[in-house]
Amino acid sequence: MGATFLTAEWNNLIMANYVVDPVVLKPYLPCKTELDVYNGNVYVSLVGFMFRNTKLLGFKIPFHVNFEEVNLRFYVRYNDNGNWKRGTVFIKEIVPKPAISFVANTVYREKYITRSMTHFYTEKENDISLGYHWKHAGKWNKLEALVANTPRPMQPGSEAAFIAEHYWGYSRYNDTTTFEYEVQHPSWNIFETKEYKIDCDFGALYGQEFAGLQKAQPQSVFVAEGSAIAVLKKRKL
Repeated sequence: MGATFLTAEWNNLIMANYVVDPVVLKPYLPCKTELDVYNGNVYVSLVGFMFRNTKLLGFKIPFHVNFEEVNLRFYVRYNDNGNWKRGTVFIKEIVPKPAISFVANTVYREKYITRSMTHFYTEKENDISLGYHWKHAGKWNKLEALVANTPRPMQPGSEAAFIAEHYWGYSRYNDTTTFEYEVQHPSWNIFETKEYKIDCDFGALYGQEFAGLQKAQPQSVFVAEGSAIAVLKKRKL
């Protein structure tokens, strides 16, 4: 793979994970990849987290160093000469800075949009409350969690590990071309979720094929502690 494109910290990731019909995701599937499954199920995840200490090609861009992101993503794998790579495909990514959307959409052919966003994080002796809010079509959407204030290691083979440990990104350029990029980070610690709140207009944000998620119960919700990350430069498959 190429040199580093972006470095940052991804912190306090709330991951709400839903089992979906694979048919819903087929139109978004990049060429040469296939859907990845866990225990026979296909997942999409609504993920909110903080970007911190962001550097693009080694440089901090003023007013674009610390910011929120919320995305809806699903999971694929790609056979690279007999080596299966497990990766993520983004349906849409929401950030509060238009320059971020422009760079990501132009360079990586991602699906970023810019919206007003806020977040909160409150740490107490026994628990942590955190959340991400974003405004779309005049409505504030919410992804929040209350977790125990004791992180534990990610368990190999667990559902949480399946969700969090995809170290490649794939974006669909067109019907025959896919971009691949590597995302480097260590295995994350996770926090036990005590409570969560999800108020997201999935249909308005992501299309009517996802509207049913608005009333669906997620298969799981967990919070990952996060870490420093590096996104390497893309290549065309």
